[in-house]
Amino acid sequence: MTEHVGYRLKRAASALRGAMDQVLREHGLTVPQYSCLELLDERPGISGSDLARGTFVTRQSSAVVLRGLQQAGLVTRPAAAEHGRALPVHLTEQGRARLRAARAAVYGVERRMIAAVPAARLEALLDDLDNMAAALGEA
Repeated sequence: MTEHVGYRLKRAASALRGAMDQVLREHGLTVPQYSCLELLDERPGISGSDLARGTFVTRQSSAVVLRGLQQAGLVTRPAAAEHGRALPVHLTEQGRARLRAARAAVYGVERRMIAAVPAARLEALLDDLDNMAAALGEA
């Protein structure tokens, strides 16, 4: 089993998740919360459903994460939708500050991980990962 690509991908993902958990704990965030903050910084005002899709969790899980972020004062969300049913989510100034601090720590983890790959092979590795996801129907 340890020779299978899927196993090795899962092992690498698990190691990344563990390292991210560790550094994010110092910033009072979980990996799902950090992912939400990153996506909201990229796409302010997206809906909870779009946030769930973008962070690879269910809508129910996303709703729980959003509630926690709201209670911490890191995001805002109106009580009622202006148009349709979607409730747009936005970072607060406190959320942006927390994201900046946490981002530096997460990027440090990524730099440690990437340092294990020879620079000449990194672009090919990234292309291969994208191609594997596309082969399984993920664009």
